[in-house]
Amino acid sequence: MSEQGSGRIALVTGGAVRVGRTIVEALVDDGYEVLIHYAASEESAREAREHFLSRGARVELHRADLSDRTGVSGLAARARRFGAGKLDLLVHNAANFERVRPDELDAGAWDRAMTLNATAPYLLTLALAAELRARRGSVVAIGCVSAERPFKHYIPYSISKAALVSAMQGLSLALAPDVRVNVVSPGTVLPPDGVDDEVRERLRRKIPLGRIGDPGDVARAVLFFAKNHFVTGQVLAVDGGRSIV
Repeated sequence: MSEQGSGRIALVTGGAVRVGRTIVEALVDDGYEVLIHYAASEESAREAREHFLSRGARVELHRADLSDRTGVSGLAARARRFGAGKLDLLVHNAANFERVRPDELDAGAWDRAMTLNATAPYLLTLALAAELRARRGSVVAIGCVSAERPFKHYIPYSISKAALVSAMQGLSLALAPDVRVNVVSPGTVLPPDGVDDEVRERLRRKIPLGRIGDPGDVARAVLFFAKNHFVTGQVLAVDGGRSIV
């Protein structure tokens, strides 16, 4: 673990499982103290907390429904207490990834995707802007390549990720020069649970680098944006080259 005790503070939404958990691992390795947000994954969140505490890291948990504005404001307040008014890095990872057939689209699916995937990151960034400015901090949102090439069975999700990119690029201008705001846009990194080997192989064959990505690939991209103080308003595709095929 490098730079332990450096006093750098991070908040990771959806940080208890899957890619979010790997991002937290990378931040802890880099010396960050991390507030881990979760919604439904309480058992995984508690396991993650014990794991990181056993390594001597300072981590805390906060449960919140970010589709509710009260949940967003409550998380912001907890982040202020955790960092004693300091925040170096805000990672928007929590997301709604709901499969909806095109012939079954309804307003509910749209609202659920937009609220969690675009509105919540926007509001949470605004709520913590003063703390980020004070540290000349960084915001990194986890987008998706579907923001440019929508997935047929995930249309509300894809559109919400496009809205997320636009929101973050707008905030990169609004919060400059004190806060840097960027987007990591993963491709096929961690397929949903239950995807069989045949589907995985079909996905792999479409990727120029010849493999499905790893959550660590995304985590390293987050660290790149956190560390580079002359990059803002950018979208980095972490997709093995799939987006240019």
